[in-house]
Amino acid sequence: MRYCRAALAVLLLALGLAFSHATARAAGLDDAMAHFTADDFDETSAGINEVAASGSPRAAAILQALQSGALMFSAEKKAVYIQDAAGALSDAATGQPVPGDPAADLDTVNINNRLRGAIDAALGGLTLLSGDPAKRLDAAEAVFKSRQASVLPTLESAIAKEQDGRIKRVLMQARAAIVLNSADATDAGKLAAVDIIRERGDQDALGLLSSLPAGTAAPVMTAANAGIAAIQKRLALWDLVQNAWYGLSLSSVLLLAAIGLAITFGVMGVINMAHGEMVMIGAYVTFVVQDTIRNHAPGLFDYSLAIAIPLAFVVAGLIGILIERCIIRFLYGRPLETLLATWGLSLILQQAVRTIFGPNNREVGNPSFMSGAFDLGGIIITYNRLWIICFALAVFVALLGLLRFTRFGLEMRAVTQNRAMAASMGIRTSRVDALTFGLGSGIAGIAGVALSQIDNVSPNLGQTYIIDSFTVVVFGGVGNLWGTFAGAFLLGIANKFLEPVAGAVLGKIAILVLIILFIQKRPRGMFALKGRAVEA
Repeated sequence: MRYCRAALAVLLLALGLAFSHATARAAGLDDAMAHFTADDFDETSAGINEVAASGSPRAAAILQALQSGALMFSAEKKAVYIQDAAGALSDAATGQPVPGDPAADLDTVNINNRLRGAIDAALGGLTLLSGDPAKRLDAAEAVFKSRQASVLPTLESAIAKEQDGRIKRVLMQARAAIVLNSADATDAGKLAAVDIIRERGDQDALGLLSSLPAGTAAPVMTAANAGIAAIQKRLALWDLVQNAWYGLSLSSVLLLAAIGLAITFGVMGVINMAHGEMVMIGAYVTFVVQDTIRNHAPGLFDYSLAIAIPLAFVVAGLIGILIERCIIRFLYGRPLETLLATWGLSLILQQAVRTIFGPNNREVGNPSFMSGAFDLGGIIITYNRLWIICFALAVFVALLGLLRFTRFGLEMRAVTQNRAMAASMGIRTSRVDALTFGLGSGIAGIAGVALSQIDNVSPNLGQTYIIDSFTVVVFGGVGNLWGTFAGAFLLGIANKFLEPVAGAVLGKIAILVLIILFIQKRPRGMFALKGRAVEA
């Protein structure tokens, strides 16, 4: 009997403590709500801190409503509400719907940039102990950027419990950021914090060390200055790597745009000024495919490019064959007239597209696997650019295989090296010319599919790349695919390294001048074709 009484007493004590804790928590949240009715930024800041410290399960919803502009207050009733998308009100502290008409003085709780940072930090503190690793990482980054000292106790608890090494490192950096901005921290603690921030090594770390508060001790400032110098060196190195990545990205675009022209120009000697319009046609085929999928089969959107690539190749290739049969074949041996004819044709194609699709840019979306980006060291890699580089290399390898291992490729190479001899051996050179022009145009079409993912799809799309394509082909060596490959990558990387120094326009001018000087020494480009070209 005595044991039963003791157990009952313990149970009643536990219930009493739980009830008193819940009551205290509710009272703390009610007190915090009162700050939001004052319509004062300092009072709102105090309310944010108290809501975050209350431990209430409603805290995150209240702060998110404040962040999105959905937290409302009535000064007359001293009440705070959350307004949903339909305009219905619920009590912020309890979440219960509010019946009746809203108060006449209902207004939004206003925030500024300082308060937005405080909200981010408070929400970060609330999710530092989340079961979702991604949420914990985002919360740690938010605390690092806000440096709100009120989150420090929760941060310490999160560090003690964290098992993921990457997340724990960011949590330590967030604590170091708070320590560096704390007037109460010791110099030893700040020196340790400087070392942690220095290891982070990004722009945020540089900004933090560069903005230490006035009155910081001399040893800490010395360590911070050394950290700033080290981070600047590291960032300069990563800037070079980032420029190299941008250069590779531009190179892949140039390769896609120029590879078809290298075939046409190299085999046939035709200066095709309408090549850019084949690229444009490929981009518009992609738009038509995606528009059809959006309207009739949205679930297939991620497969839109797989559908567009063969269609763009076929459509652009057939148009190319039609152009060669109807126009180009009558102008062989007359390069100036061919240039003028294809230039006029490019204007006709542009106007036809404007008539059909309109002059405005058309929307072409990225499939899910080409959306987003990821960090690699100190650079940002976007998935669409990465896929385009892989796609350009795949097209190049496939074209090399076509030229090396197929009868059509053998005939193309024969005509390229010596047209008269190839004709005397029974090769139908006119058929090779038509199919070659169609192949070059088809490759330009699939280049348009790729370019639609990174550029505006408009009637002027091809004009952006036609001059660069000719530059790549001439610089690499007319008709030589390896020369086109090397020329595209050299010019793309060189252009991206010159842009930060000379600017985009002067950088292109400098590249053009260098190419002119190079052509003076090597008129046939880096990799000239070998063979008995009796027509040369």
